[in-house]
Amino acid sequence: DDGENLPTMREWVPSLDFSETADTYMVRIEMPGMEPKDVQVTLQDNVLTVKGEKKQEIKQKDERFYRVERSHGMFSRSLRLLVPVDGAKVNAVFKNGLLTVMVPKAPEAKASNIPIKIA
Repeated sequence: DDGENLPTMREWVPSLDFSETADTYMVRIEMPGMEPKDVQVTLQDNVLTVKGEKKQEIKQKDERFYRVERSHGMFSRSLRLLVPVDGAKVNAVFKNGLLTVMVPKAPEAKASNIPIKIA
């Protein structure tokens, strides 16, 4: 019986990449098998939260499983953004199971070059 090698059920947590440029924070989250309507993105007090639910497919009543590895369930991922951001200009795009959220930094948070004067 191959059932001994089955992983235990656990909470599903989608993988993400979190990066930044001089102007923007960017979060990319893999959500295969999900629809945009099942995902919610919020920004409050400089915390970006992505939550949703990956629904389990309906099983056939006479279906017998030999291996169950695909995860499903509710998830929530939160990231604290370290500098002020412009919440009115956040852009979230869902394409081919990948959610990309771009959060522009507020003008006061962007680095500026200070010219050095010769005395």
